[in-house]
Amino acid sequence: MPFAAVLAAAATVAGCGDAGATITRLTVGTPGPDPYTLMSNTDQRRIEPGRRAGGTRRGDSPGLYGGTRRAASCDPRRLVAFLQANPDKARAWAGAQGIEPGGIARFVARLTPVLLRTDTLVTNHGYRDGKATGGPAVLQAGMGVLINEYGEPAVKCNCGNPLTRPQKKISTRNASYTGASWDGFGGRRVTRIEPRNEREGAVAVFVLVDPDATIGFGRPRATTGADDGPAGTLPPTEAAPTDGPSPGDSGSAEPGSGGPATPLPGDSEPGAGTSPSLGGTPGGGDPADPGVPSDGPGAPGYGQTPPASPAPPAGEGPPPASMGPGTGGPPPASLGPPSGRPGPGSPF
Repeated sequence: MPFAAVLAAAATVAGCGDAGATITRLTVGTPGPDPYTLMSNTDQRRIEPGRRAGGTRRGDSPGLYGGTRRAASCDPRRLVAFLQANPDKARAWAGAQGIEPGGIARFVARLTPVLLRTDTLVTNHGYRDGKATGGPAVLQAGMGVLINEYGEPAVKCNCGNPLTRPQKKISTRNASYTGASWDGFGGRRVTRIEPRNEREGAVAVFVLVDPDATIGFGRPRATTGADDGPAGTLPPTEAAPTDGPSPGDSGSAEPGSGGPATPLPGDSEPGAGTSPSLGGTPGGGDPADPGVPSDGPGAPGYGQTPPASPAPPAGEGPPPASMGPGTGGPPPASLGPPSGRPGPGSPF
């Protein structure tokens, strides 16, 4: 083979999947293209970003996600009610999640509302002209999402769109972008989220950080705020350092880019009974993200262990149409703009 042909073939292989990818930027407060529906006041316009941006993070990493303690504006039951009232959209929605339409209520009942604390790469699935659409997207920090029991984003709250894992071949550094940008955006600071290892079991309690990054608290999976644990100190990876570089300085490069990558909690498998803490200094060195044990929390501030298996509405029938709080809890405060103005879109 001529030498020029060899070089051309090598260039084609090297660039396959990375060069030429187009990623849509989706800002807080806007549903973006091809929304399933519209929901207001699900995002937080002002949020203190996570100190570890970029690279790959596990979905059970303490402080990866945020939220307002004892409040959540993204109500899974309302999403179920909408989809059950729109069977064509329900079929497309279920197909994106790899489930049957009849299993939507059970699937959504296992999800947990949180806020993104870093710009996050996902595959966003929309609906246009009676057909499902999909493509890579970066969601801005502050956006409300529902995450599954392994910590992966599963639903974009302000439009109901399904979210799935991005393709591994997509590079946020070499891609071209569409959509409005925002202060601080950069491909090196976009985070990929990988699920907790299924062999470790589902996450019992997600350790969240409030929007101002002043407290940490536990939110049991599949709950919407009423069962949140007491306020505690920030996770070690999110606390401001007294000197030296911040934790985020070592994790801003994308895996495979040649730069430093964010260490994963899976690099050292947590032993049985290991419990993460909302405060204090981990013994023995670098505060890598510990995995949250599946057998419940063991440190102050983590709240209560959630029900073993949240049940969907009786008979898989239509759930209450209200977006209000769960029974027995106080009305949730809005996670929308601090000014109290309604977010974009209109309620269901």
